[in-house]
Amino acid sequence: MMKNLNIKIIISFLGLTSMLNGLFMLFAVPFSIYYDEFEKWGILQAGITTIAIGFLLWFFNRNAKKSLGKKEGYLIVTLGWLMLTFTGTLPYVFTGTIPVYVDAFFETLSGYSTTGASILTDIEVMPKGILFWRSATHWIGGMGIIVLTVAILPMLGIGGMQLFMAEAPGPSADKMHPRITETAKRLWIIYFSLTITEFLLLKIAGMNWFDAINHAMATMSTGGFSTKNASVAYWNGQPIIQYIITAFMFIAGTNFVLTYFVLKGKIYKVFNSEEFKYFFFGTIGLTILITVLIINYPDPNLATIINHPKPWGETESAFRHAAFQVTSILTTTGFVTADYTMWSSFATMLIFSLFFIGGSAGSTSGGIKIVRQVIMIKSSFYEFKKLLHPNAIIPVRYDGSGVPKTIIYNVLSFFILYMLIFIVGSIILTLFGLDFMSAIGAAASSLGNIGPAIGSLSPVDNYAHLSIPAKWFCSFLMLIGRLELFTVLILFTPFFWNKN
Repeated sequence: MMKNLNIKIIISFLGLTSMLNGLFMLFAVPFSIYYDEFEKWGILQAGITTIAIGFLLWFFNRNAKKSLGKKEGYLIVTLGWLMLTFTGTLPYVFTGTIPVYVDAFFETLSGYSTTGASILTDIEVMPKGILFWRSATHWIGGMGIIVLTVAILPMLGIGGMQLFMAEAPGPSADKMHPRITETAKRLWIIYFSLTITEFLLLKIAGMNWFDAINHAMATMSTGGFSTKNASVAYWNGQPIIQYIITAFMFIAGTNFVLTYFVLKGKIYKVFNSEEFKYFFFGTIGLTILITVLIINYPDPNLATIINHPKPWGETESAFRHAAFQVTSILTTTGFVTADYTMWSSFATMLIFSLFFIGGSAGSTSGGIKIVRQVIMIKSSFYEFKKLLHPNAIIPVRYDGSGVPKTIIYNVLSFFILYMLIFIVGSIILTLFGLDFMSAIGAAASSLGNIGPAIGSLSPVDNYAHLSIPAKWFCSFLMLIGRLELFTVLILFTPFFWNKN
């Protein structure tokens, strides 16, 4: 059954992934040393162990045949993410900061999948080295360590297109350069540069350097892990910090290819992008609408902020919180400045509807993605036209070009499967003890890689109270959501394992 698979190259790649993950762990050690924490030994041990595991896997399979097909690509991406997660739990386990393994697994996968859902009840008492590692899992998973590894695969004589197409978010992987390795390198350069830029701006705005670097990593990965129990609401008295994070969440939710073109001076490509227009004007429109709703139905917890002594204070505060929450949920970042479930029911429902949209394709956001929504809606209108003009040839057009039928079918299949998993997932979570609102919130949030939800999983709550089966199941939803459903679910189909 598996004779047609190049098993050795898969194991070799998992080893390489593990070694890179271990090196990232070691970056957390200096933070622990700087703050004179005993946990530095556990983090160091975890890093060395992870590198050793990876080296052994790679060394004994280093002479594998350098051939990589689609099946190997899907397996490497899914198993690679699981390898990241299993080894990524080691800093928590070895330091004893998260002693229960299912909790460590949940927190780790939530990091790599950039979900931001947490089982930690008191984040601020955690060691700084562990908090940095927690944020680093976001940053690694954000762009995808798979893409990072693609950049060095030519050194091993392996082509990386299959991996990039299997991992890249969205229905298509636009390329900035004909060679996929150059694309991967440029993606990471942009990603790193934007992270450093946000770090510097947050530091200048008043954050301490540790909070600034952690929030910069969590923002650019659209992850949402914070170093504060109150998340970004901790800085409600410093609006400039929240505006900076809002801006960078929007950038992170934008197709990185467009960001590359902007940096190259080709700004016209942004205005020619249909997806970006929907993303930009949709964010602005929803922000204005929710601003009005906040002013009329304010969150009582924000009373001291909304009731600003200056005439413009109420509007500014309402606009800031609306812009922040709309951008945070739409890009699936999950940072919070307020409990949106305390706003009007209409506002809460609007926020919840954003759980099913997601950011742009080619960004670090999760969710269904705006491009799929646009193509799906256009395809529906196309069917209406066909009813009136059955013999007419009316193509579905996107960005001025006709969309192939295969793409349309793929988008429709993805949406149907996504909603089916959401419904079934919600039902299963009720079996695991969650009430109706919490179950649909957990299913939508985990599948969309968002973090905060509704019910008992609102922005002021966490996932610690979930049962063990519910935590494992939410972890599964986070994984398939991060890897765009098909990449993982295809492994459960019998024809994937056929010899032909």
